[in-house]
Amino acid sequence: VNDVADQDFDRAVRRTAQRPVTSGKVSTREALLVGAVLALAAFGLVLTTNALTIQMSVAALLIAIAYPYTKRWLALPQAYLGVAFSFGIPMAFAAARGEVPLLAWVLLLGNLFWVLAYDTEYAMVDREDDLKVGIKTSAITFGRADVAAVMASYGAYLLLWAAAGWALQLAWPYYLGIAAAAAQAAHHYTLIRNRNPVQCFRAFRLNHFLGLAVFVGVVAAYAVRT
Repeated sequence: VNDVADQDFDRAVRRTAQRPVTSGKVSTREALLVGAVLALAAFGLVLTTNALTIQMSVAALLIAIAYPYTKRWLALPQAYLGVAFSFGIPMAFAAARGEVPLLAWVLLLGNLFWVLAYDTEYAMVDREDDLKVGIKTSAITFGRADVAAVMASYGAYLLLWAAAGWALQLAWPYYLGIAAAAAQAAHHYTLIRNRNPVQCFRAFRLNHFLGLAVFVGVVAAYAVRT
C-alpha cells in the first residue's frame, strides 16, 4: 500500500525511483492484490485469538493503510508510523492476557520513540528530494534540530523500556542489553552529526543491532530468573 500510494513521489526521489511499483516491475493491481492476500492471511491468524485482539486488529489495519497519506498533511509522519509499527505490542497483551494493561502502552510509547529515531535518520537521507516533491517528514520538520531530536528519541525509548523492565522486575542482564543499545545509539550520533546522507542511511540500517541488544537482554533476564 505504501509503495502504491507513494509511487508518484518515489519517481522524483533518486533512492526510491527503482522500487517495484514505481519502476513498473510490479503493477498497482498486483501490489494491491498481494497486500490483500497477506492482510487476509494475517486476519486468519488473528481469528485464532480472542474478541479483543480481533477488534484491535481492525484498528491496526486502518492505521497501517492510512500511514502513506500522512506524509501529505502530518508534520511528523514518522511518529504516526511509530504507532503503526508498535500496535502489535498491545495486541500481543490482548491475545495473551485478554486485556491491555498500562505497561503495554508504556512499551508502545517507547517503541514509538525508537521508530521516530531511526525513521528520522532514514528521512535525513532524502531530505532534499522530499523538499522538492513537497512531502512532509520529521527530518524537514525538525530542521537543524534533527540530530538532537534523533538522540532525544533514542533516549526516551531506552528510558521507557528500562522503566518497563524495572516494573516487571527483570534481572540484571536486561539492563546490560539496554546499556549496549545506548552505546550503539551514541555511535549513531557520530554517524549522523554531519548529516551526510550515506552515513545517515548507514545509521538507519544499523538499528537491527540496537534492537537485538534489547532482545538479547530480555531473553537473558528471563533465563537468569528461571
